Amino acid sequence: MRSTTFGMRLAGVAAFGLALSACSMGGLSGAPSAQTQQLQTAAVSPAEIAAQSPALPAIATECPPIKVRPGAEAIYYYGKGQVGNPKDLQYQAVIDKQSRNCVVSNGLITVKMGVVGRFMLGPSGNQSSVDLPLRFAVERDEAPLFSEKYQIPVTLAGGGQATEFVKVVENVAIPYVAGDDITIWVGFDSNG
Repeated sequence: MRSTTFGMRLAGVAAFGLALSACSMGGLSGAPSAQTQQLQTAAVSPAEIAAQSPALPAIATECPPIKVRPGAEAIYYYGKGQVGNPKDLQYQAVIDKQSRNCVVSNGLITVKMGVVGRFMLGPSGNQSSVDLPLRFAVERDEAPLFSEKYQIPVTLAGGGQATEFVKVVENVAIPYVAGDDITIWVGFDSNG
C-alpha cells in the first residue's frame, strides 16, 4: 500500500510537471499557436514604441550645452578715461563658470541656467555698487528661441575691491524636435 501511494504521488508530480512544461511551449501539442508565431515574428520600430509609451517621449536625452559667447566673457568699464589704458580702468567683471540643468517632458526641454563670476575694481575705480548687463540666449540651428538681458546688481561691502556674483534663470521652456542643434549662450551685453 505504501508503494502504491508513493507511486500515485510520483505520477501526480510528473503529470503536473508535464502540464507546466506544456504551458511554456504554447500548447500541449508542443507546436506554437498562431498568436505565439505572430508575436515571435513581429518587428517593432522605435516610433511605435514611443507611440505606445507617452511617458517616455522620443525627444532630447541630453541637456543642450551652455557656452560663453566669444568676446562676451568679460566686461571692462573705463568711464570717461581712455579705453584700453589700464590706469583708466574703473572696473571689470568676468564669467568664471556657467552651468545648466534640464527637465525633458511633453515635447519641451525646461532649462535652469546660471553663471558665477567675479567683479573687481580697477585703478581708477571707486564704485561701491554697479549693475552688470548679462544676457542669456537659446538658439536652435542658430535661430533665436529665447534672449533676455538682466541687470545684475553687484555691491562691494566695506571698501572691498572684489566680490563674486551669481545669476540663475529658471523655467525657460524650449520646444524640441528630433535632430535640433540647440545651444545656450551667456555673456555680458553692454549694447542697448
